[in-house]
Amino acid sequence: MSETRLTEKTAGIRDVAARAGVSQTTVSHVLNATPHTRVSEDTAARVRAAAEELGYRPNRLARGLRTQASEMIGLLTEEIATTPHAGRIILGAQEEASRHNLTLAIINSELNPDPEVPSGQVQAFLDRQVDGIIYATVYHDEIVAPENLAARPAVLIGARDRAGTIPAVLPDERGGARAVVEMLVGRGHRRIAFAASAEDVPATRGRLRGYLEAMAEAGLPTEGLVVEGSSDARGGYAATNTLLDAAPTALFCYNDRMAMGAYRAAGDRGLVVPDDLSVVGFDDQAPIPESLFPPLTTVALPHYEMGAWAVDALYAIVNDSAERTASLPPALLPCPLVERESVAAPRA
Repeated sequence: MSETRLTEKTAGIRDVAARAGVSQTTVSHVLNATPHTRVSEDTAARVRAAAEELGYRPNRLARGLRTQASEMIGLLTEEIATTPHAGRIILGAQEEASRHNLTLAIINSELNPDPEVPSGQVQAFLDRQVDGIIYATVYHDEIVAPENLAARPAVLIGARDRAGTIPAVLPDERGGARAVVEMLVGRGHRRIAFAASAEDVPATRGRLRGYLEAMAEAGLPTEGLVVEGSSDARGGYAATNTLLDAAPTALFCYNDRMAMGAYRAAGDRGLVVPDDLSVVGFDDQAPIPESLFPPLTTVALPHYEMGAWAVDALYAIVNDSAERTASLPPALLPCPLVERESVAAPRA
């Protein structure tokens, strides 16, 4: 009977401590994920179970008044919220924020051709007293942070800070491209073409560099096997038509959209994928890979993982368990190869 009455009122931290048989301090450390504390996993599990049984939720307002923290972080994006395959950055950030009992506020801005981060949008977050700010861009190698960004801990996704003071996380485009070539070489291919993007962005340079490095290490030629085009199906179609004159057995496309055009160009030549031509894309941009016939082997960008990494890093900085000034290179997260049915060994 007493347990029923307890769950009908608002359970407090004292109730959770009594149920779990631990101190109120231990409950606070576990439920707030306080850094630099030593609580055994068994004890932590017991505390979380007690909190769940009692329906306890931390008093975020009271905690904020004590710590002068809003428990809110800001995510400033460049058209990422409206980009289907990059929206997983937001999902990763949101789920990691929830794990840390944080609220994620999002401002989605237009694609910024200038490397300087808009100070007005940063100020909008500062006016809301966020504890930290994440800036996600898909366009620049480096960004120039406004002075007001230094007012809060910050983390970058997809770009470096020109001054080298803001931690950043990037996809390992170069490593992903190398993995494609190494896989194709392992399948027996020796004439591997690359339908490259003509757009001068970090992904273009990283993927081309990875391709060229892996081809050189395998002792394979690249002359006449690299053609640039627009990074869409039309560009892939045009680039593939040119590349097929060089008789490749495999074609690596800058992205999945170019691979769509490659399938069409191969079909127009009477070639069958993958029997006559193996094709590989990049991005794993749903729904393209699974919609092609045969389904496209491609490389996935770690959007979800980058969003989660950024929140986790920002949380550590805000809670003084990490250095605020970044002296290390940006973190590179792997771009995993997703094998489907568009690759086969070359015909003898």
